[in-house]
Amino acid sequence: YDGNITCAGRIAIQSLCAPQCEFSNMEWDILSFIRSLKGLVRSSNAVAFMTFPPSLVSPSFSKRLQHLADTLLSVRAIPDEDKELAKLLTGYQDMVGLLSVHKVARINTQVPVILEASTFSIKLQKRRSLVLECLNQAPVDGSSGSSYGSSSSCSGSSKTHIDF
Repeated sequence: YDGNITCAGRIAIQSLCAPQCEFSNMEWDILSFIRSLKGLVRSSNAVAFMTFPPSLVSPSFSKRLQHLADTLLSVRAIPDEDKELAKLLTGYQDMVGLLSVHKVARINTQVPVILEASTFSIKLQKRRSLVLECLNQAPVDGSSGSSYGSSSSCSGSSKTHIDF
């Protein structure tokens, strides 16, 4: 092994627990398979991506699958005529969905991952590519500035210094 990575493996499993899958009612076998696959992927130059429809599995099994995941994302379509959401979000007319990051992989580290944003808008650009953007909310009072002032102090309006 010379340290150069020449190829990477990609495994994609779509709708893992769908009724068409012959193992859809074998929850413990599926969990065992995922644990084995996770071990293989971690010890090789590969990545695995799985999707499952949460409405077709029990809530407890869904939580077990989520716990096994290194990174957990959810995708949700935006209804065409959601007027309340249109008031809250800027650029609503261009959005086709929302991507939420629930869990980020933290392998071989003790430092927690702190994301700047955990929800992203999905936009379709010229029917060729998807664009992810940090979700921008419209200001609460309708102005273009900050809704609650510009102070970033944790201690409020106090100007006293604290020595440690």
